[in-house]
Formats: sequence, structure tokens, C-alpha cells
Amino acid sequence: MANGSTMDLTQGRPIRQILLFSLPLVAGTLFQQLYSFVDTVMVGRLIGDAALAAVGTTYSLNFLTLGFVQGACIGFGIPLAQATGAKDTGSFRRYFWNGVWLCVLLGAVLTAGTFLLAEPLLRLIHTPEEILADAVRYIQVIFLGIPATILYNFCAGALRAAGDSRRPTLFLLLSSVLNVVLDYLLIAVIPMGVAGAALATVLSQLVSGLLNLGWICRRTDLLRDCAGLRGVSRPHMAKLCKVGFPMGFEYSVSALGAVVMQWAINGLGTAAIAGQTAGEKIRQMFTLPMESVGMGMATYAGQNDGAGRYDRVRAGIKASLTIQLTYCAAAWAVILVGKGFFTGIVLGPGDGPAAALSVQYLGVISCLFCLHGSLMIMRNTLQGMGYSLHAVLSGAGELLGRTLGGWLAAHSLGFLGICLANPLAWGFALLYCTAMVRRFLGRRLRSGVGSASA
Repeated sequence: MANGSTMDLTQGRPIRQILLFSLPLVAGTLFQQLYSFVDTVMVGRLIGDAALAAVGTTYSLNFLTLGFVQGACIGFGIPLAQATGAKDTGSFRRYFWNGVWLCVLLGAVLTAGTFLLAEPLLRLIHTPEEILADAVRYIQVIFLGIPATILYNFCAGALRAAGDSRRPTLFLLLSSVLNVVLDYLLIAVIPMGVAGAALATVLSQLVSGLLNLGWICRRTDLLRDCAGLRGVSRPHMAKLCKVGFPMGFEYSVSALGAVVMQWAINGLGTAAIAGQTAGEKIRQMFTLPMESVGMGMATYAGQNDGAGRYDRVRAGIKASLTIQLTYCAAAWAVILVGKGFFTGIVLGPGDGPAAALSVQYLGVISCLFCLHGSLMIMRNTLQGMGYSLHAVLSGAGELLGRTLGGWLAAHSLGFLGICLANPLAWGFALLYCTAMVRRFLGRRLRSGVGSASA
């Protein structure tokens, strides 16, 4: 199955292999986040703080639904990665086509349901009336684009599972440039407001998904000789559901805490919403590389699990934690010096209340990036080894942490509680994932495996 654009992660030094595989993922996720970041900057600078607050108040619902999509598609990629590690091309092709049918069903159900429920859900979290109309317009366009989100995540995940992390990154770069152009066109030239920002994101992601699909179908041998493999296979469908849907629910369970947190933020007023939105978008630009290394670890663990190389999984954990903690220290230093500058990029010049709250948010959360980086390694190791149920249970820890942060914000700490919500979520989930990795990996290592240095 391997070709010149894919990597065999069952061979070579773990730290080198993880770095080489993850670097394109880092670039790709940064480009993907650029969609959202450019939307935020364009809306904040060209329309105003109220429009930015409208976009920001949709974040938790976005996380709840699109997070489920992303998690499920990452999960669908785990059996593909395991088939790659086992050199089982036939299983890879069956898993791919059964994943296609699942994605079609998922897209139809989620698009219809979320579009109809958008306004009631925004009212449920007490979205201020002065920004409700813009929030509804923005999130409904995003929800109509769910099929494009699924197309991108599934096809890019299939390529990554086969060991090709470069091609999805290239396609994401091209669509990111398109997103910047469309953002300016649909906000500044054609004044569509927040709906224009959402439409630019959807169209750009659709282009990226189509490019990945075209590459899989026309430029690789991944799907050649698929006669008789395109139909529904109950065992393959069941495995995809067993791994994919729990990972989707893990993202959604975690996102429920974000919904509670958003309810608390909404109670603090428009300035708090805008300040947290700006700070969170900047935070995501810095923590996405950690998530990319985690995605790389999921593929690494999946391939080595499929090959029975459990000692390499252990070596990969140590190597990837070294990468994460080194990056966390550097990111904290950059934010410490530049948090005011980064806030100004999003909100524009000035020292208003939203800017002050954004700076506070960044100052607190950046000190605890190490929790997030470590969680990404431990959780993705569990997922790569097929223990998706435990990833869901770790999401309950995130729900607890964000709910606690929201409660503290509403009852005692105010905006500081919002600043602490994500670190609390990461910490609770990390404790659980670390315990489960030690348990399950230790059990497999006792079965006896080959050398990690091979």
C-alpha cells in the first residue's frame, strides 16, 4: 500500500518519525484554524465588537456539532491506519467505502437537525438579544456546510492513515488562501456581514475536501481494484462505528462543558464575550500544533498496534511528550511577551474592556499549556490503540472541568473562572487518560514484542 508519499511508522527512530509525520499536520491544522482566525479578524476589524461577540457566542455549539464530526472522522481513520500497519490493502479499501456510506448518513442527519435547532439552542444559552440575529445567521450557514466539513475530515484522515500527511496539508494551504480572499470579498466588497464570513469558511473547506477526494481517487493506488469492495460490509461497518462514534461523542461530551462555559460568559456581557472570543482564537493558534502532534501519535500508535509493535508505542509516547513540553515552554514565552500585540490584531488598536479581558485570558491559560499538550498525547494513544470508549470517558473529565469553570465564573471568580475552565478540563481528562494508557499498554507489553529501536 505504501508509495512515495506515505510513511511506514513501524520502522525508524520514534521521535524522528513522529516529527516528520506531524510537521505537515501542524502546518495543516494551522491553516485550518486560519479559516476561523481570519473570520474573527475580519469580523472584529470590519464589522465591530458586537458582530465579533455574535460569532464568538456560537463557538460552543460549533464545538458540540463540528467537534462530533471531527472526532468521528478521526475515529474512522483508526481502522484504516491499523490496516496500513498490517499491510492489509483489502481491509483498507473496505473500511474506506464503508466510511463513505457512514459519512453520507451522518451529513444528512446532522445538517437537517442542527439547522432547525440553531436559534432555540442559542436562546437556551442566554445569547444577548442584541447579538442573537447575527449569531443565528452565522451558525446556520456553518451548519449547512457540515457535509463539506465531513468530506474534508474523512478524506484527509484516510490519506493520513495511509501515511501521507503532506498532501492534505498542501490542499489545506490552497483553501486557506481562498478563504482569505473570500472573507474580504464577502465582508468588505459584498457586505454580507457575519453570514459572509461563514460562507467563506464553508466554501473553502469544500474545495479542500474535493481536492483530497480527487487525489485519493486519481493519484494513488489506495482505491484501485475495488470491485466488490464498495458495498456495505457489516463487520467493517461495525468496527468503524465502534471506534468512530465514541470518539465523536467524546468531543461532544467535552463540548457540553463549553456550552455551560458559554452560558456563564454570556452572563458577563458583550465585552466579556468579545474578549474571550479574541483570546480563545489566539489560544487555538498556539495549541493547534499540540493537537497535530497528538493526531500524529494516533496514526503512529495505530500503525504500530496493527503491527504488534507495542514497545514502539511506549517509545513514541516518551518522544512525543518531549516534543510537546518543549513547544509549550516556547509558546508560553511568546504569549507572555506578545499577548497585547496579538489581541490588537483581532480587536484593533485601543485599550477597551474587551482587549483587557483578552490579555488576561491569554496570560492565565498559557501558563498551563503543558496540560493540553500532554493530554493530546495520552488521549490519542488510547484512540490509536482502539480504546475509544475511554476517550469518551476522558471527555467527561473535560465536561466536569469546564462546568466547574463556568460555575466559578458565575458565583465567585467572574472572568477569572472563564480563564481557568479549559485548564481544569485538560487536567481532569489527563489524569484519566494517563491511568488508562499505563494500564492497557502495560498489559500489551507483557505479551512480549520486538525492539523499539528498529
